[in-house]
Amino acid sequence: MVGKFIGSLFSAAASRNSDAEQGPAPVLDQNVIDLGTNRASLDALRTEIRRAGGELPTLIYSQFRQIDDLLAPLVAHMQQTDASTEQVVLAGAIISDYLPTSLRTYLMLPKSSRVGGSGETTTLLAQLATLHSTVLNLNQQVRSGAATELAIHGRFLQDKFDLGSLHLEGQ
Repeated sequence: MVGKFIGSLFSAAASRNSDAEQGPAPVLDQNVIDLGTNRASLDALRTEIRRAGGELPTLIYSQFRQIDDLLAPLVAHMQQTDASTEQVVLAGAIISDYLPTSLRTYLMLPKSSRVGGSGETTTLLAQLATLHSTVLNLNQQVRSGAATELAIHGRFLQDKFDLGSLHLEGQ
């Protein structure tokens, strides 16, 4: 019994040593993972919209495509820059929840309700207009965030390397 106890102490120490030799576990950036998922979800949404195209009024189909045309370059840009977690989560919710839910719910309606000018079509158009403006705002936030970072970095460089304030008069 004493042997088991002592053996367990040494095996735990050996286990800790082997973990230390391997180094820390790699840290994955959750935003990178989420953006990759968003891109795949956007591709799936695009396919779903195309398949449903014949069952949608032209205006509805056009609105979905306009939002998709905004989201595709936005997600690509977010992958190249450091978008905030909130921005990544919002893009993901729009791509994987809000747009597909609107589309699927609309497609569950009887075909007679899915015509231009119907109350249901008007309701969906209002939802899509809200999502369109949200994507435009998100795009502006992501891009202005990059401009702000550039301005902050410029100020840092100016403060660090501006030698004009360090010169003594008379020399």
